[in-house]
Amino acid sequence: MGKVEENKQQKEDALFESAYDLFMTKGIAKTSIHDIVQNAGVAKGTFYLYFKDKYEIRDRLIAKTAGRLFHSANRELKKAQIPQFEDKIIFIVDYVLDEMQKNKAVLQFVSKNLSWGIFRQAIESKEENTGVKELFYKLLEESPEVKLQAPETMLFLIIELASSTSYSTILENDPISYEELKPYLNASIRAIIRNHMC
Repeated sequence: MGKVEENKQQKEDALFESAYDLFMTKGIAKTSIHDIVQNAGVAKGTFYLYFKDKYEIRDRLIAKTAGRLFHSANRELKKAQIPQFEDKIIFIVDYVLDEMQKNKAVLQFVSKNLSWGIFRQAIESKEENTGVKELFYKLLEESPEVKLQAPETMLFLIIELASSTSYSTILENDPISYEELKPYLNASIRAIIRNHMC
């Protein structure tokens, strides 16, 4: 990477870090582009070289955050050496939700703003620390006995179920605590997987 490219990367990273800090402390609605660039120490015009508005930086941050969580889960999955595809998916979902339970601010940031469109960016992204789609298909590749119909639909259903139920249970213990919900959530995810098997 040349000096110019390195400088560009540093500015983009500073904008991401600044936006993340501000979104986590002030919230998205109360954070302006002016706040982001001032906190990052760059000119306002620099922001528009990378992002069209604060919602684009938010969406890319959500994709990066989700991607990092899934990559961490995948590293732990490799250590655990779980052989069955279904159990691997449960392990990853449990890991991600357990991490969000430990850091409720991240859960609020990701889940409250998460939509399939945004998550699809994380799934299809080639940026560092993302590429969730590649991870998913690698798990499938490692389980040649598993044949799925509509695998992306299956992934969509699992993500929607896990993110919507975990938000209420982890943050508000509503209708029950996360620990009480976990066996039901896992059973529902297993049912989704089995319904997509050929």
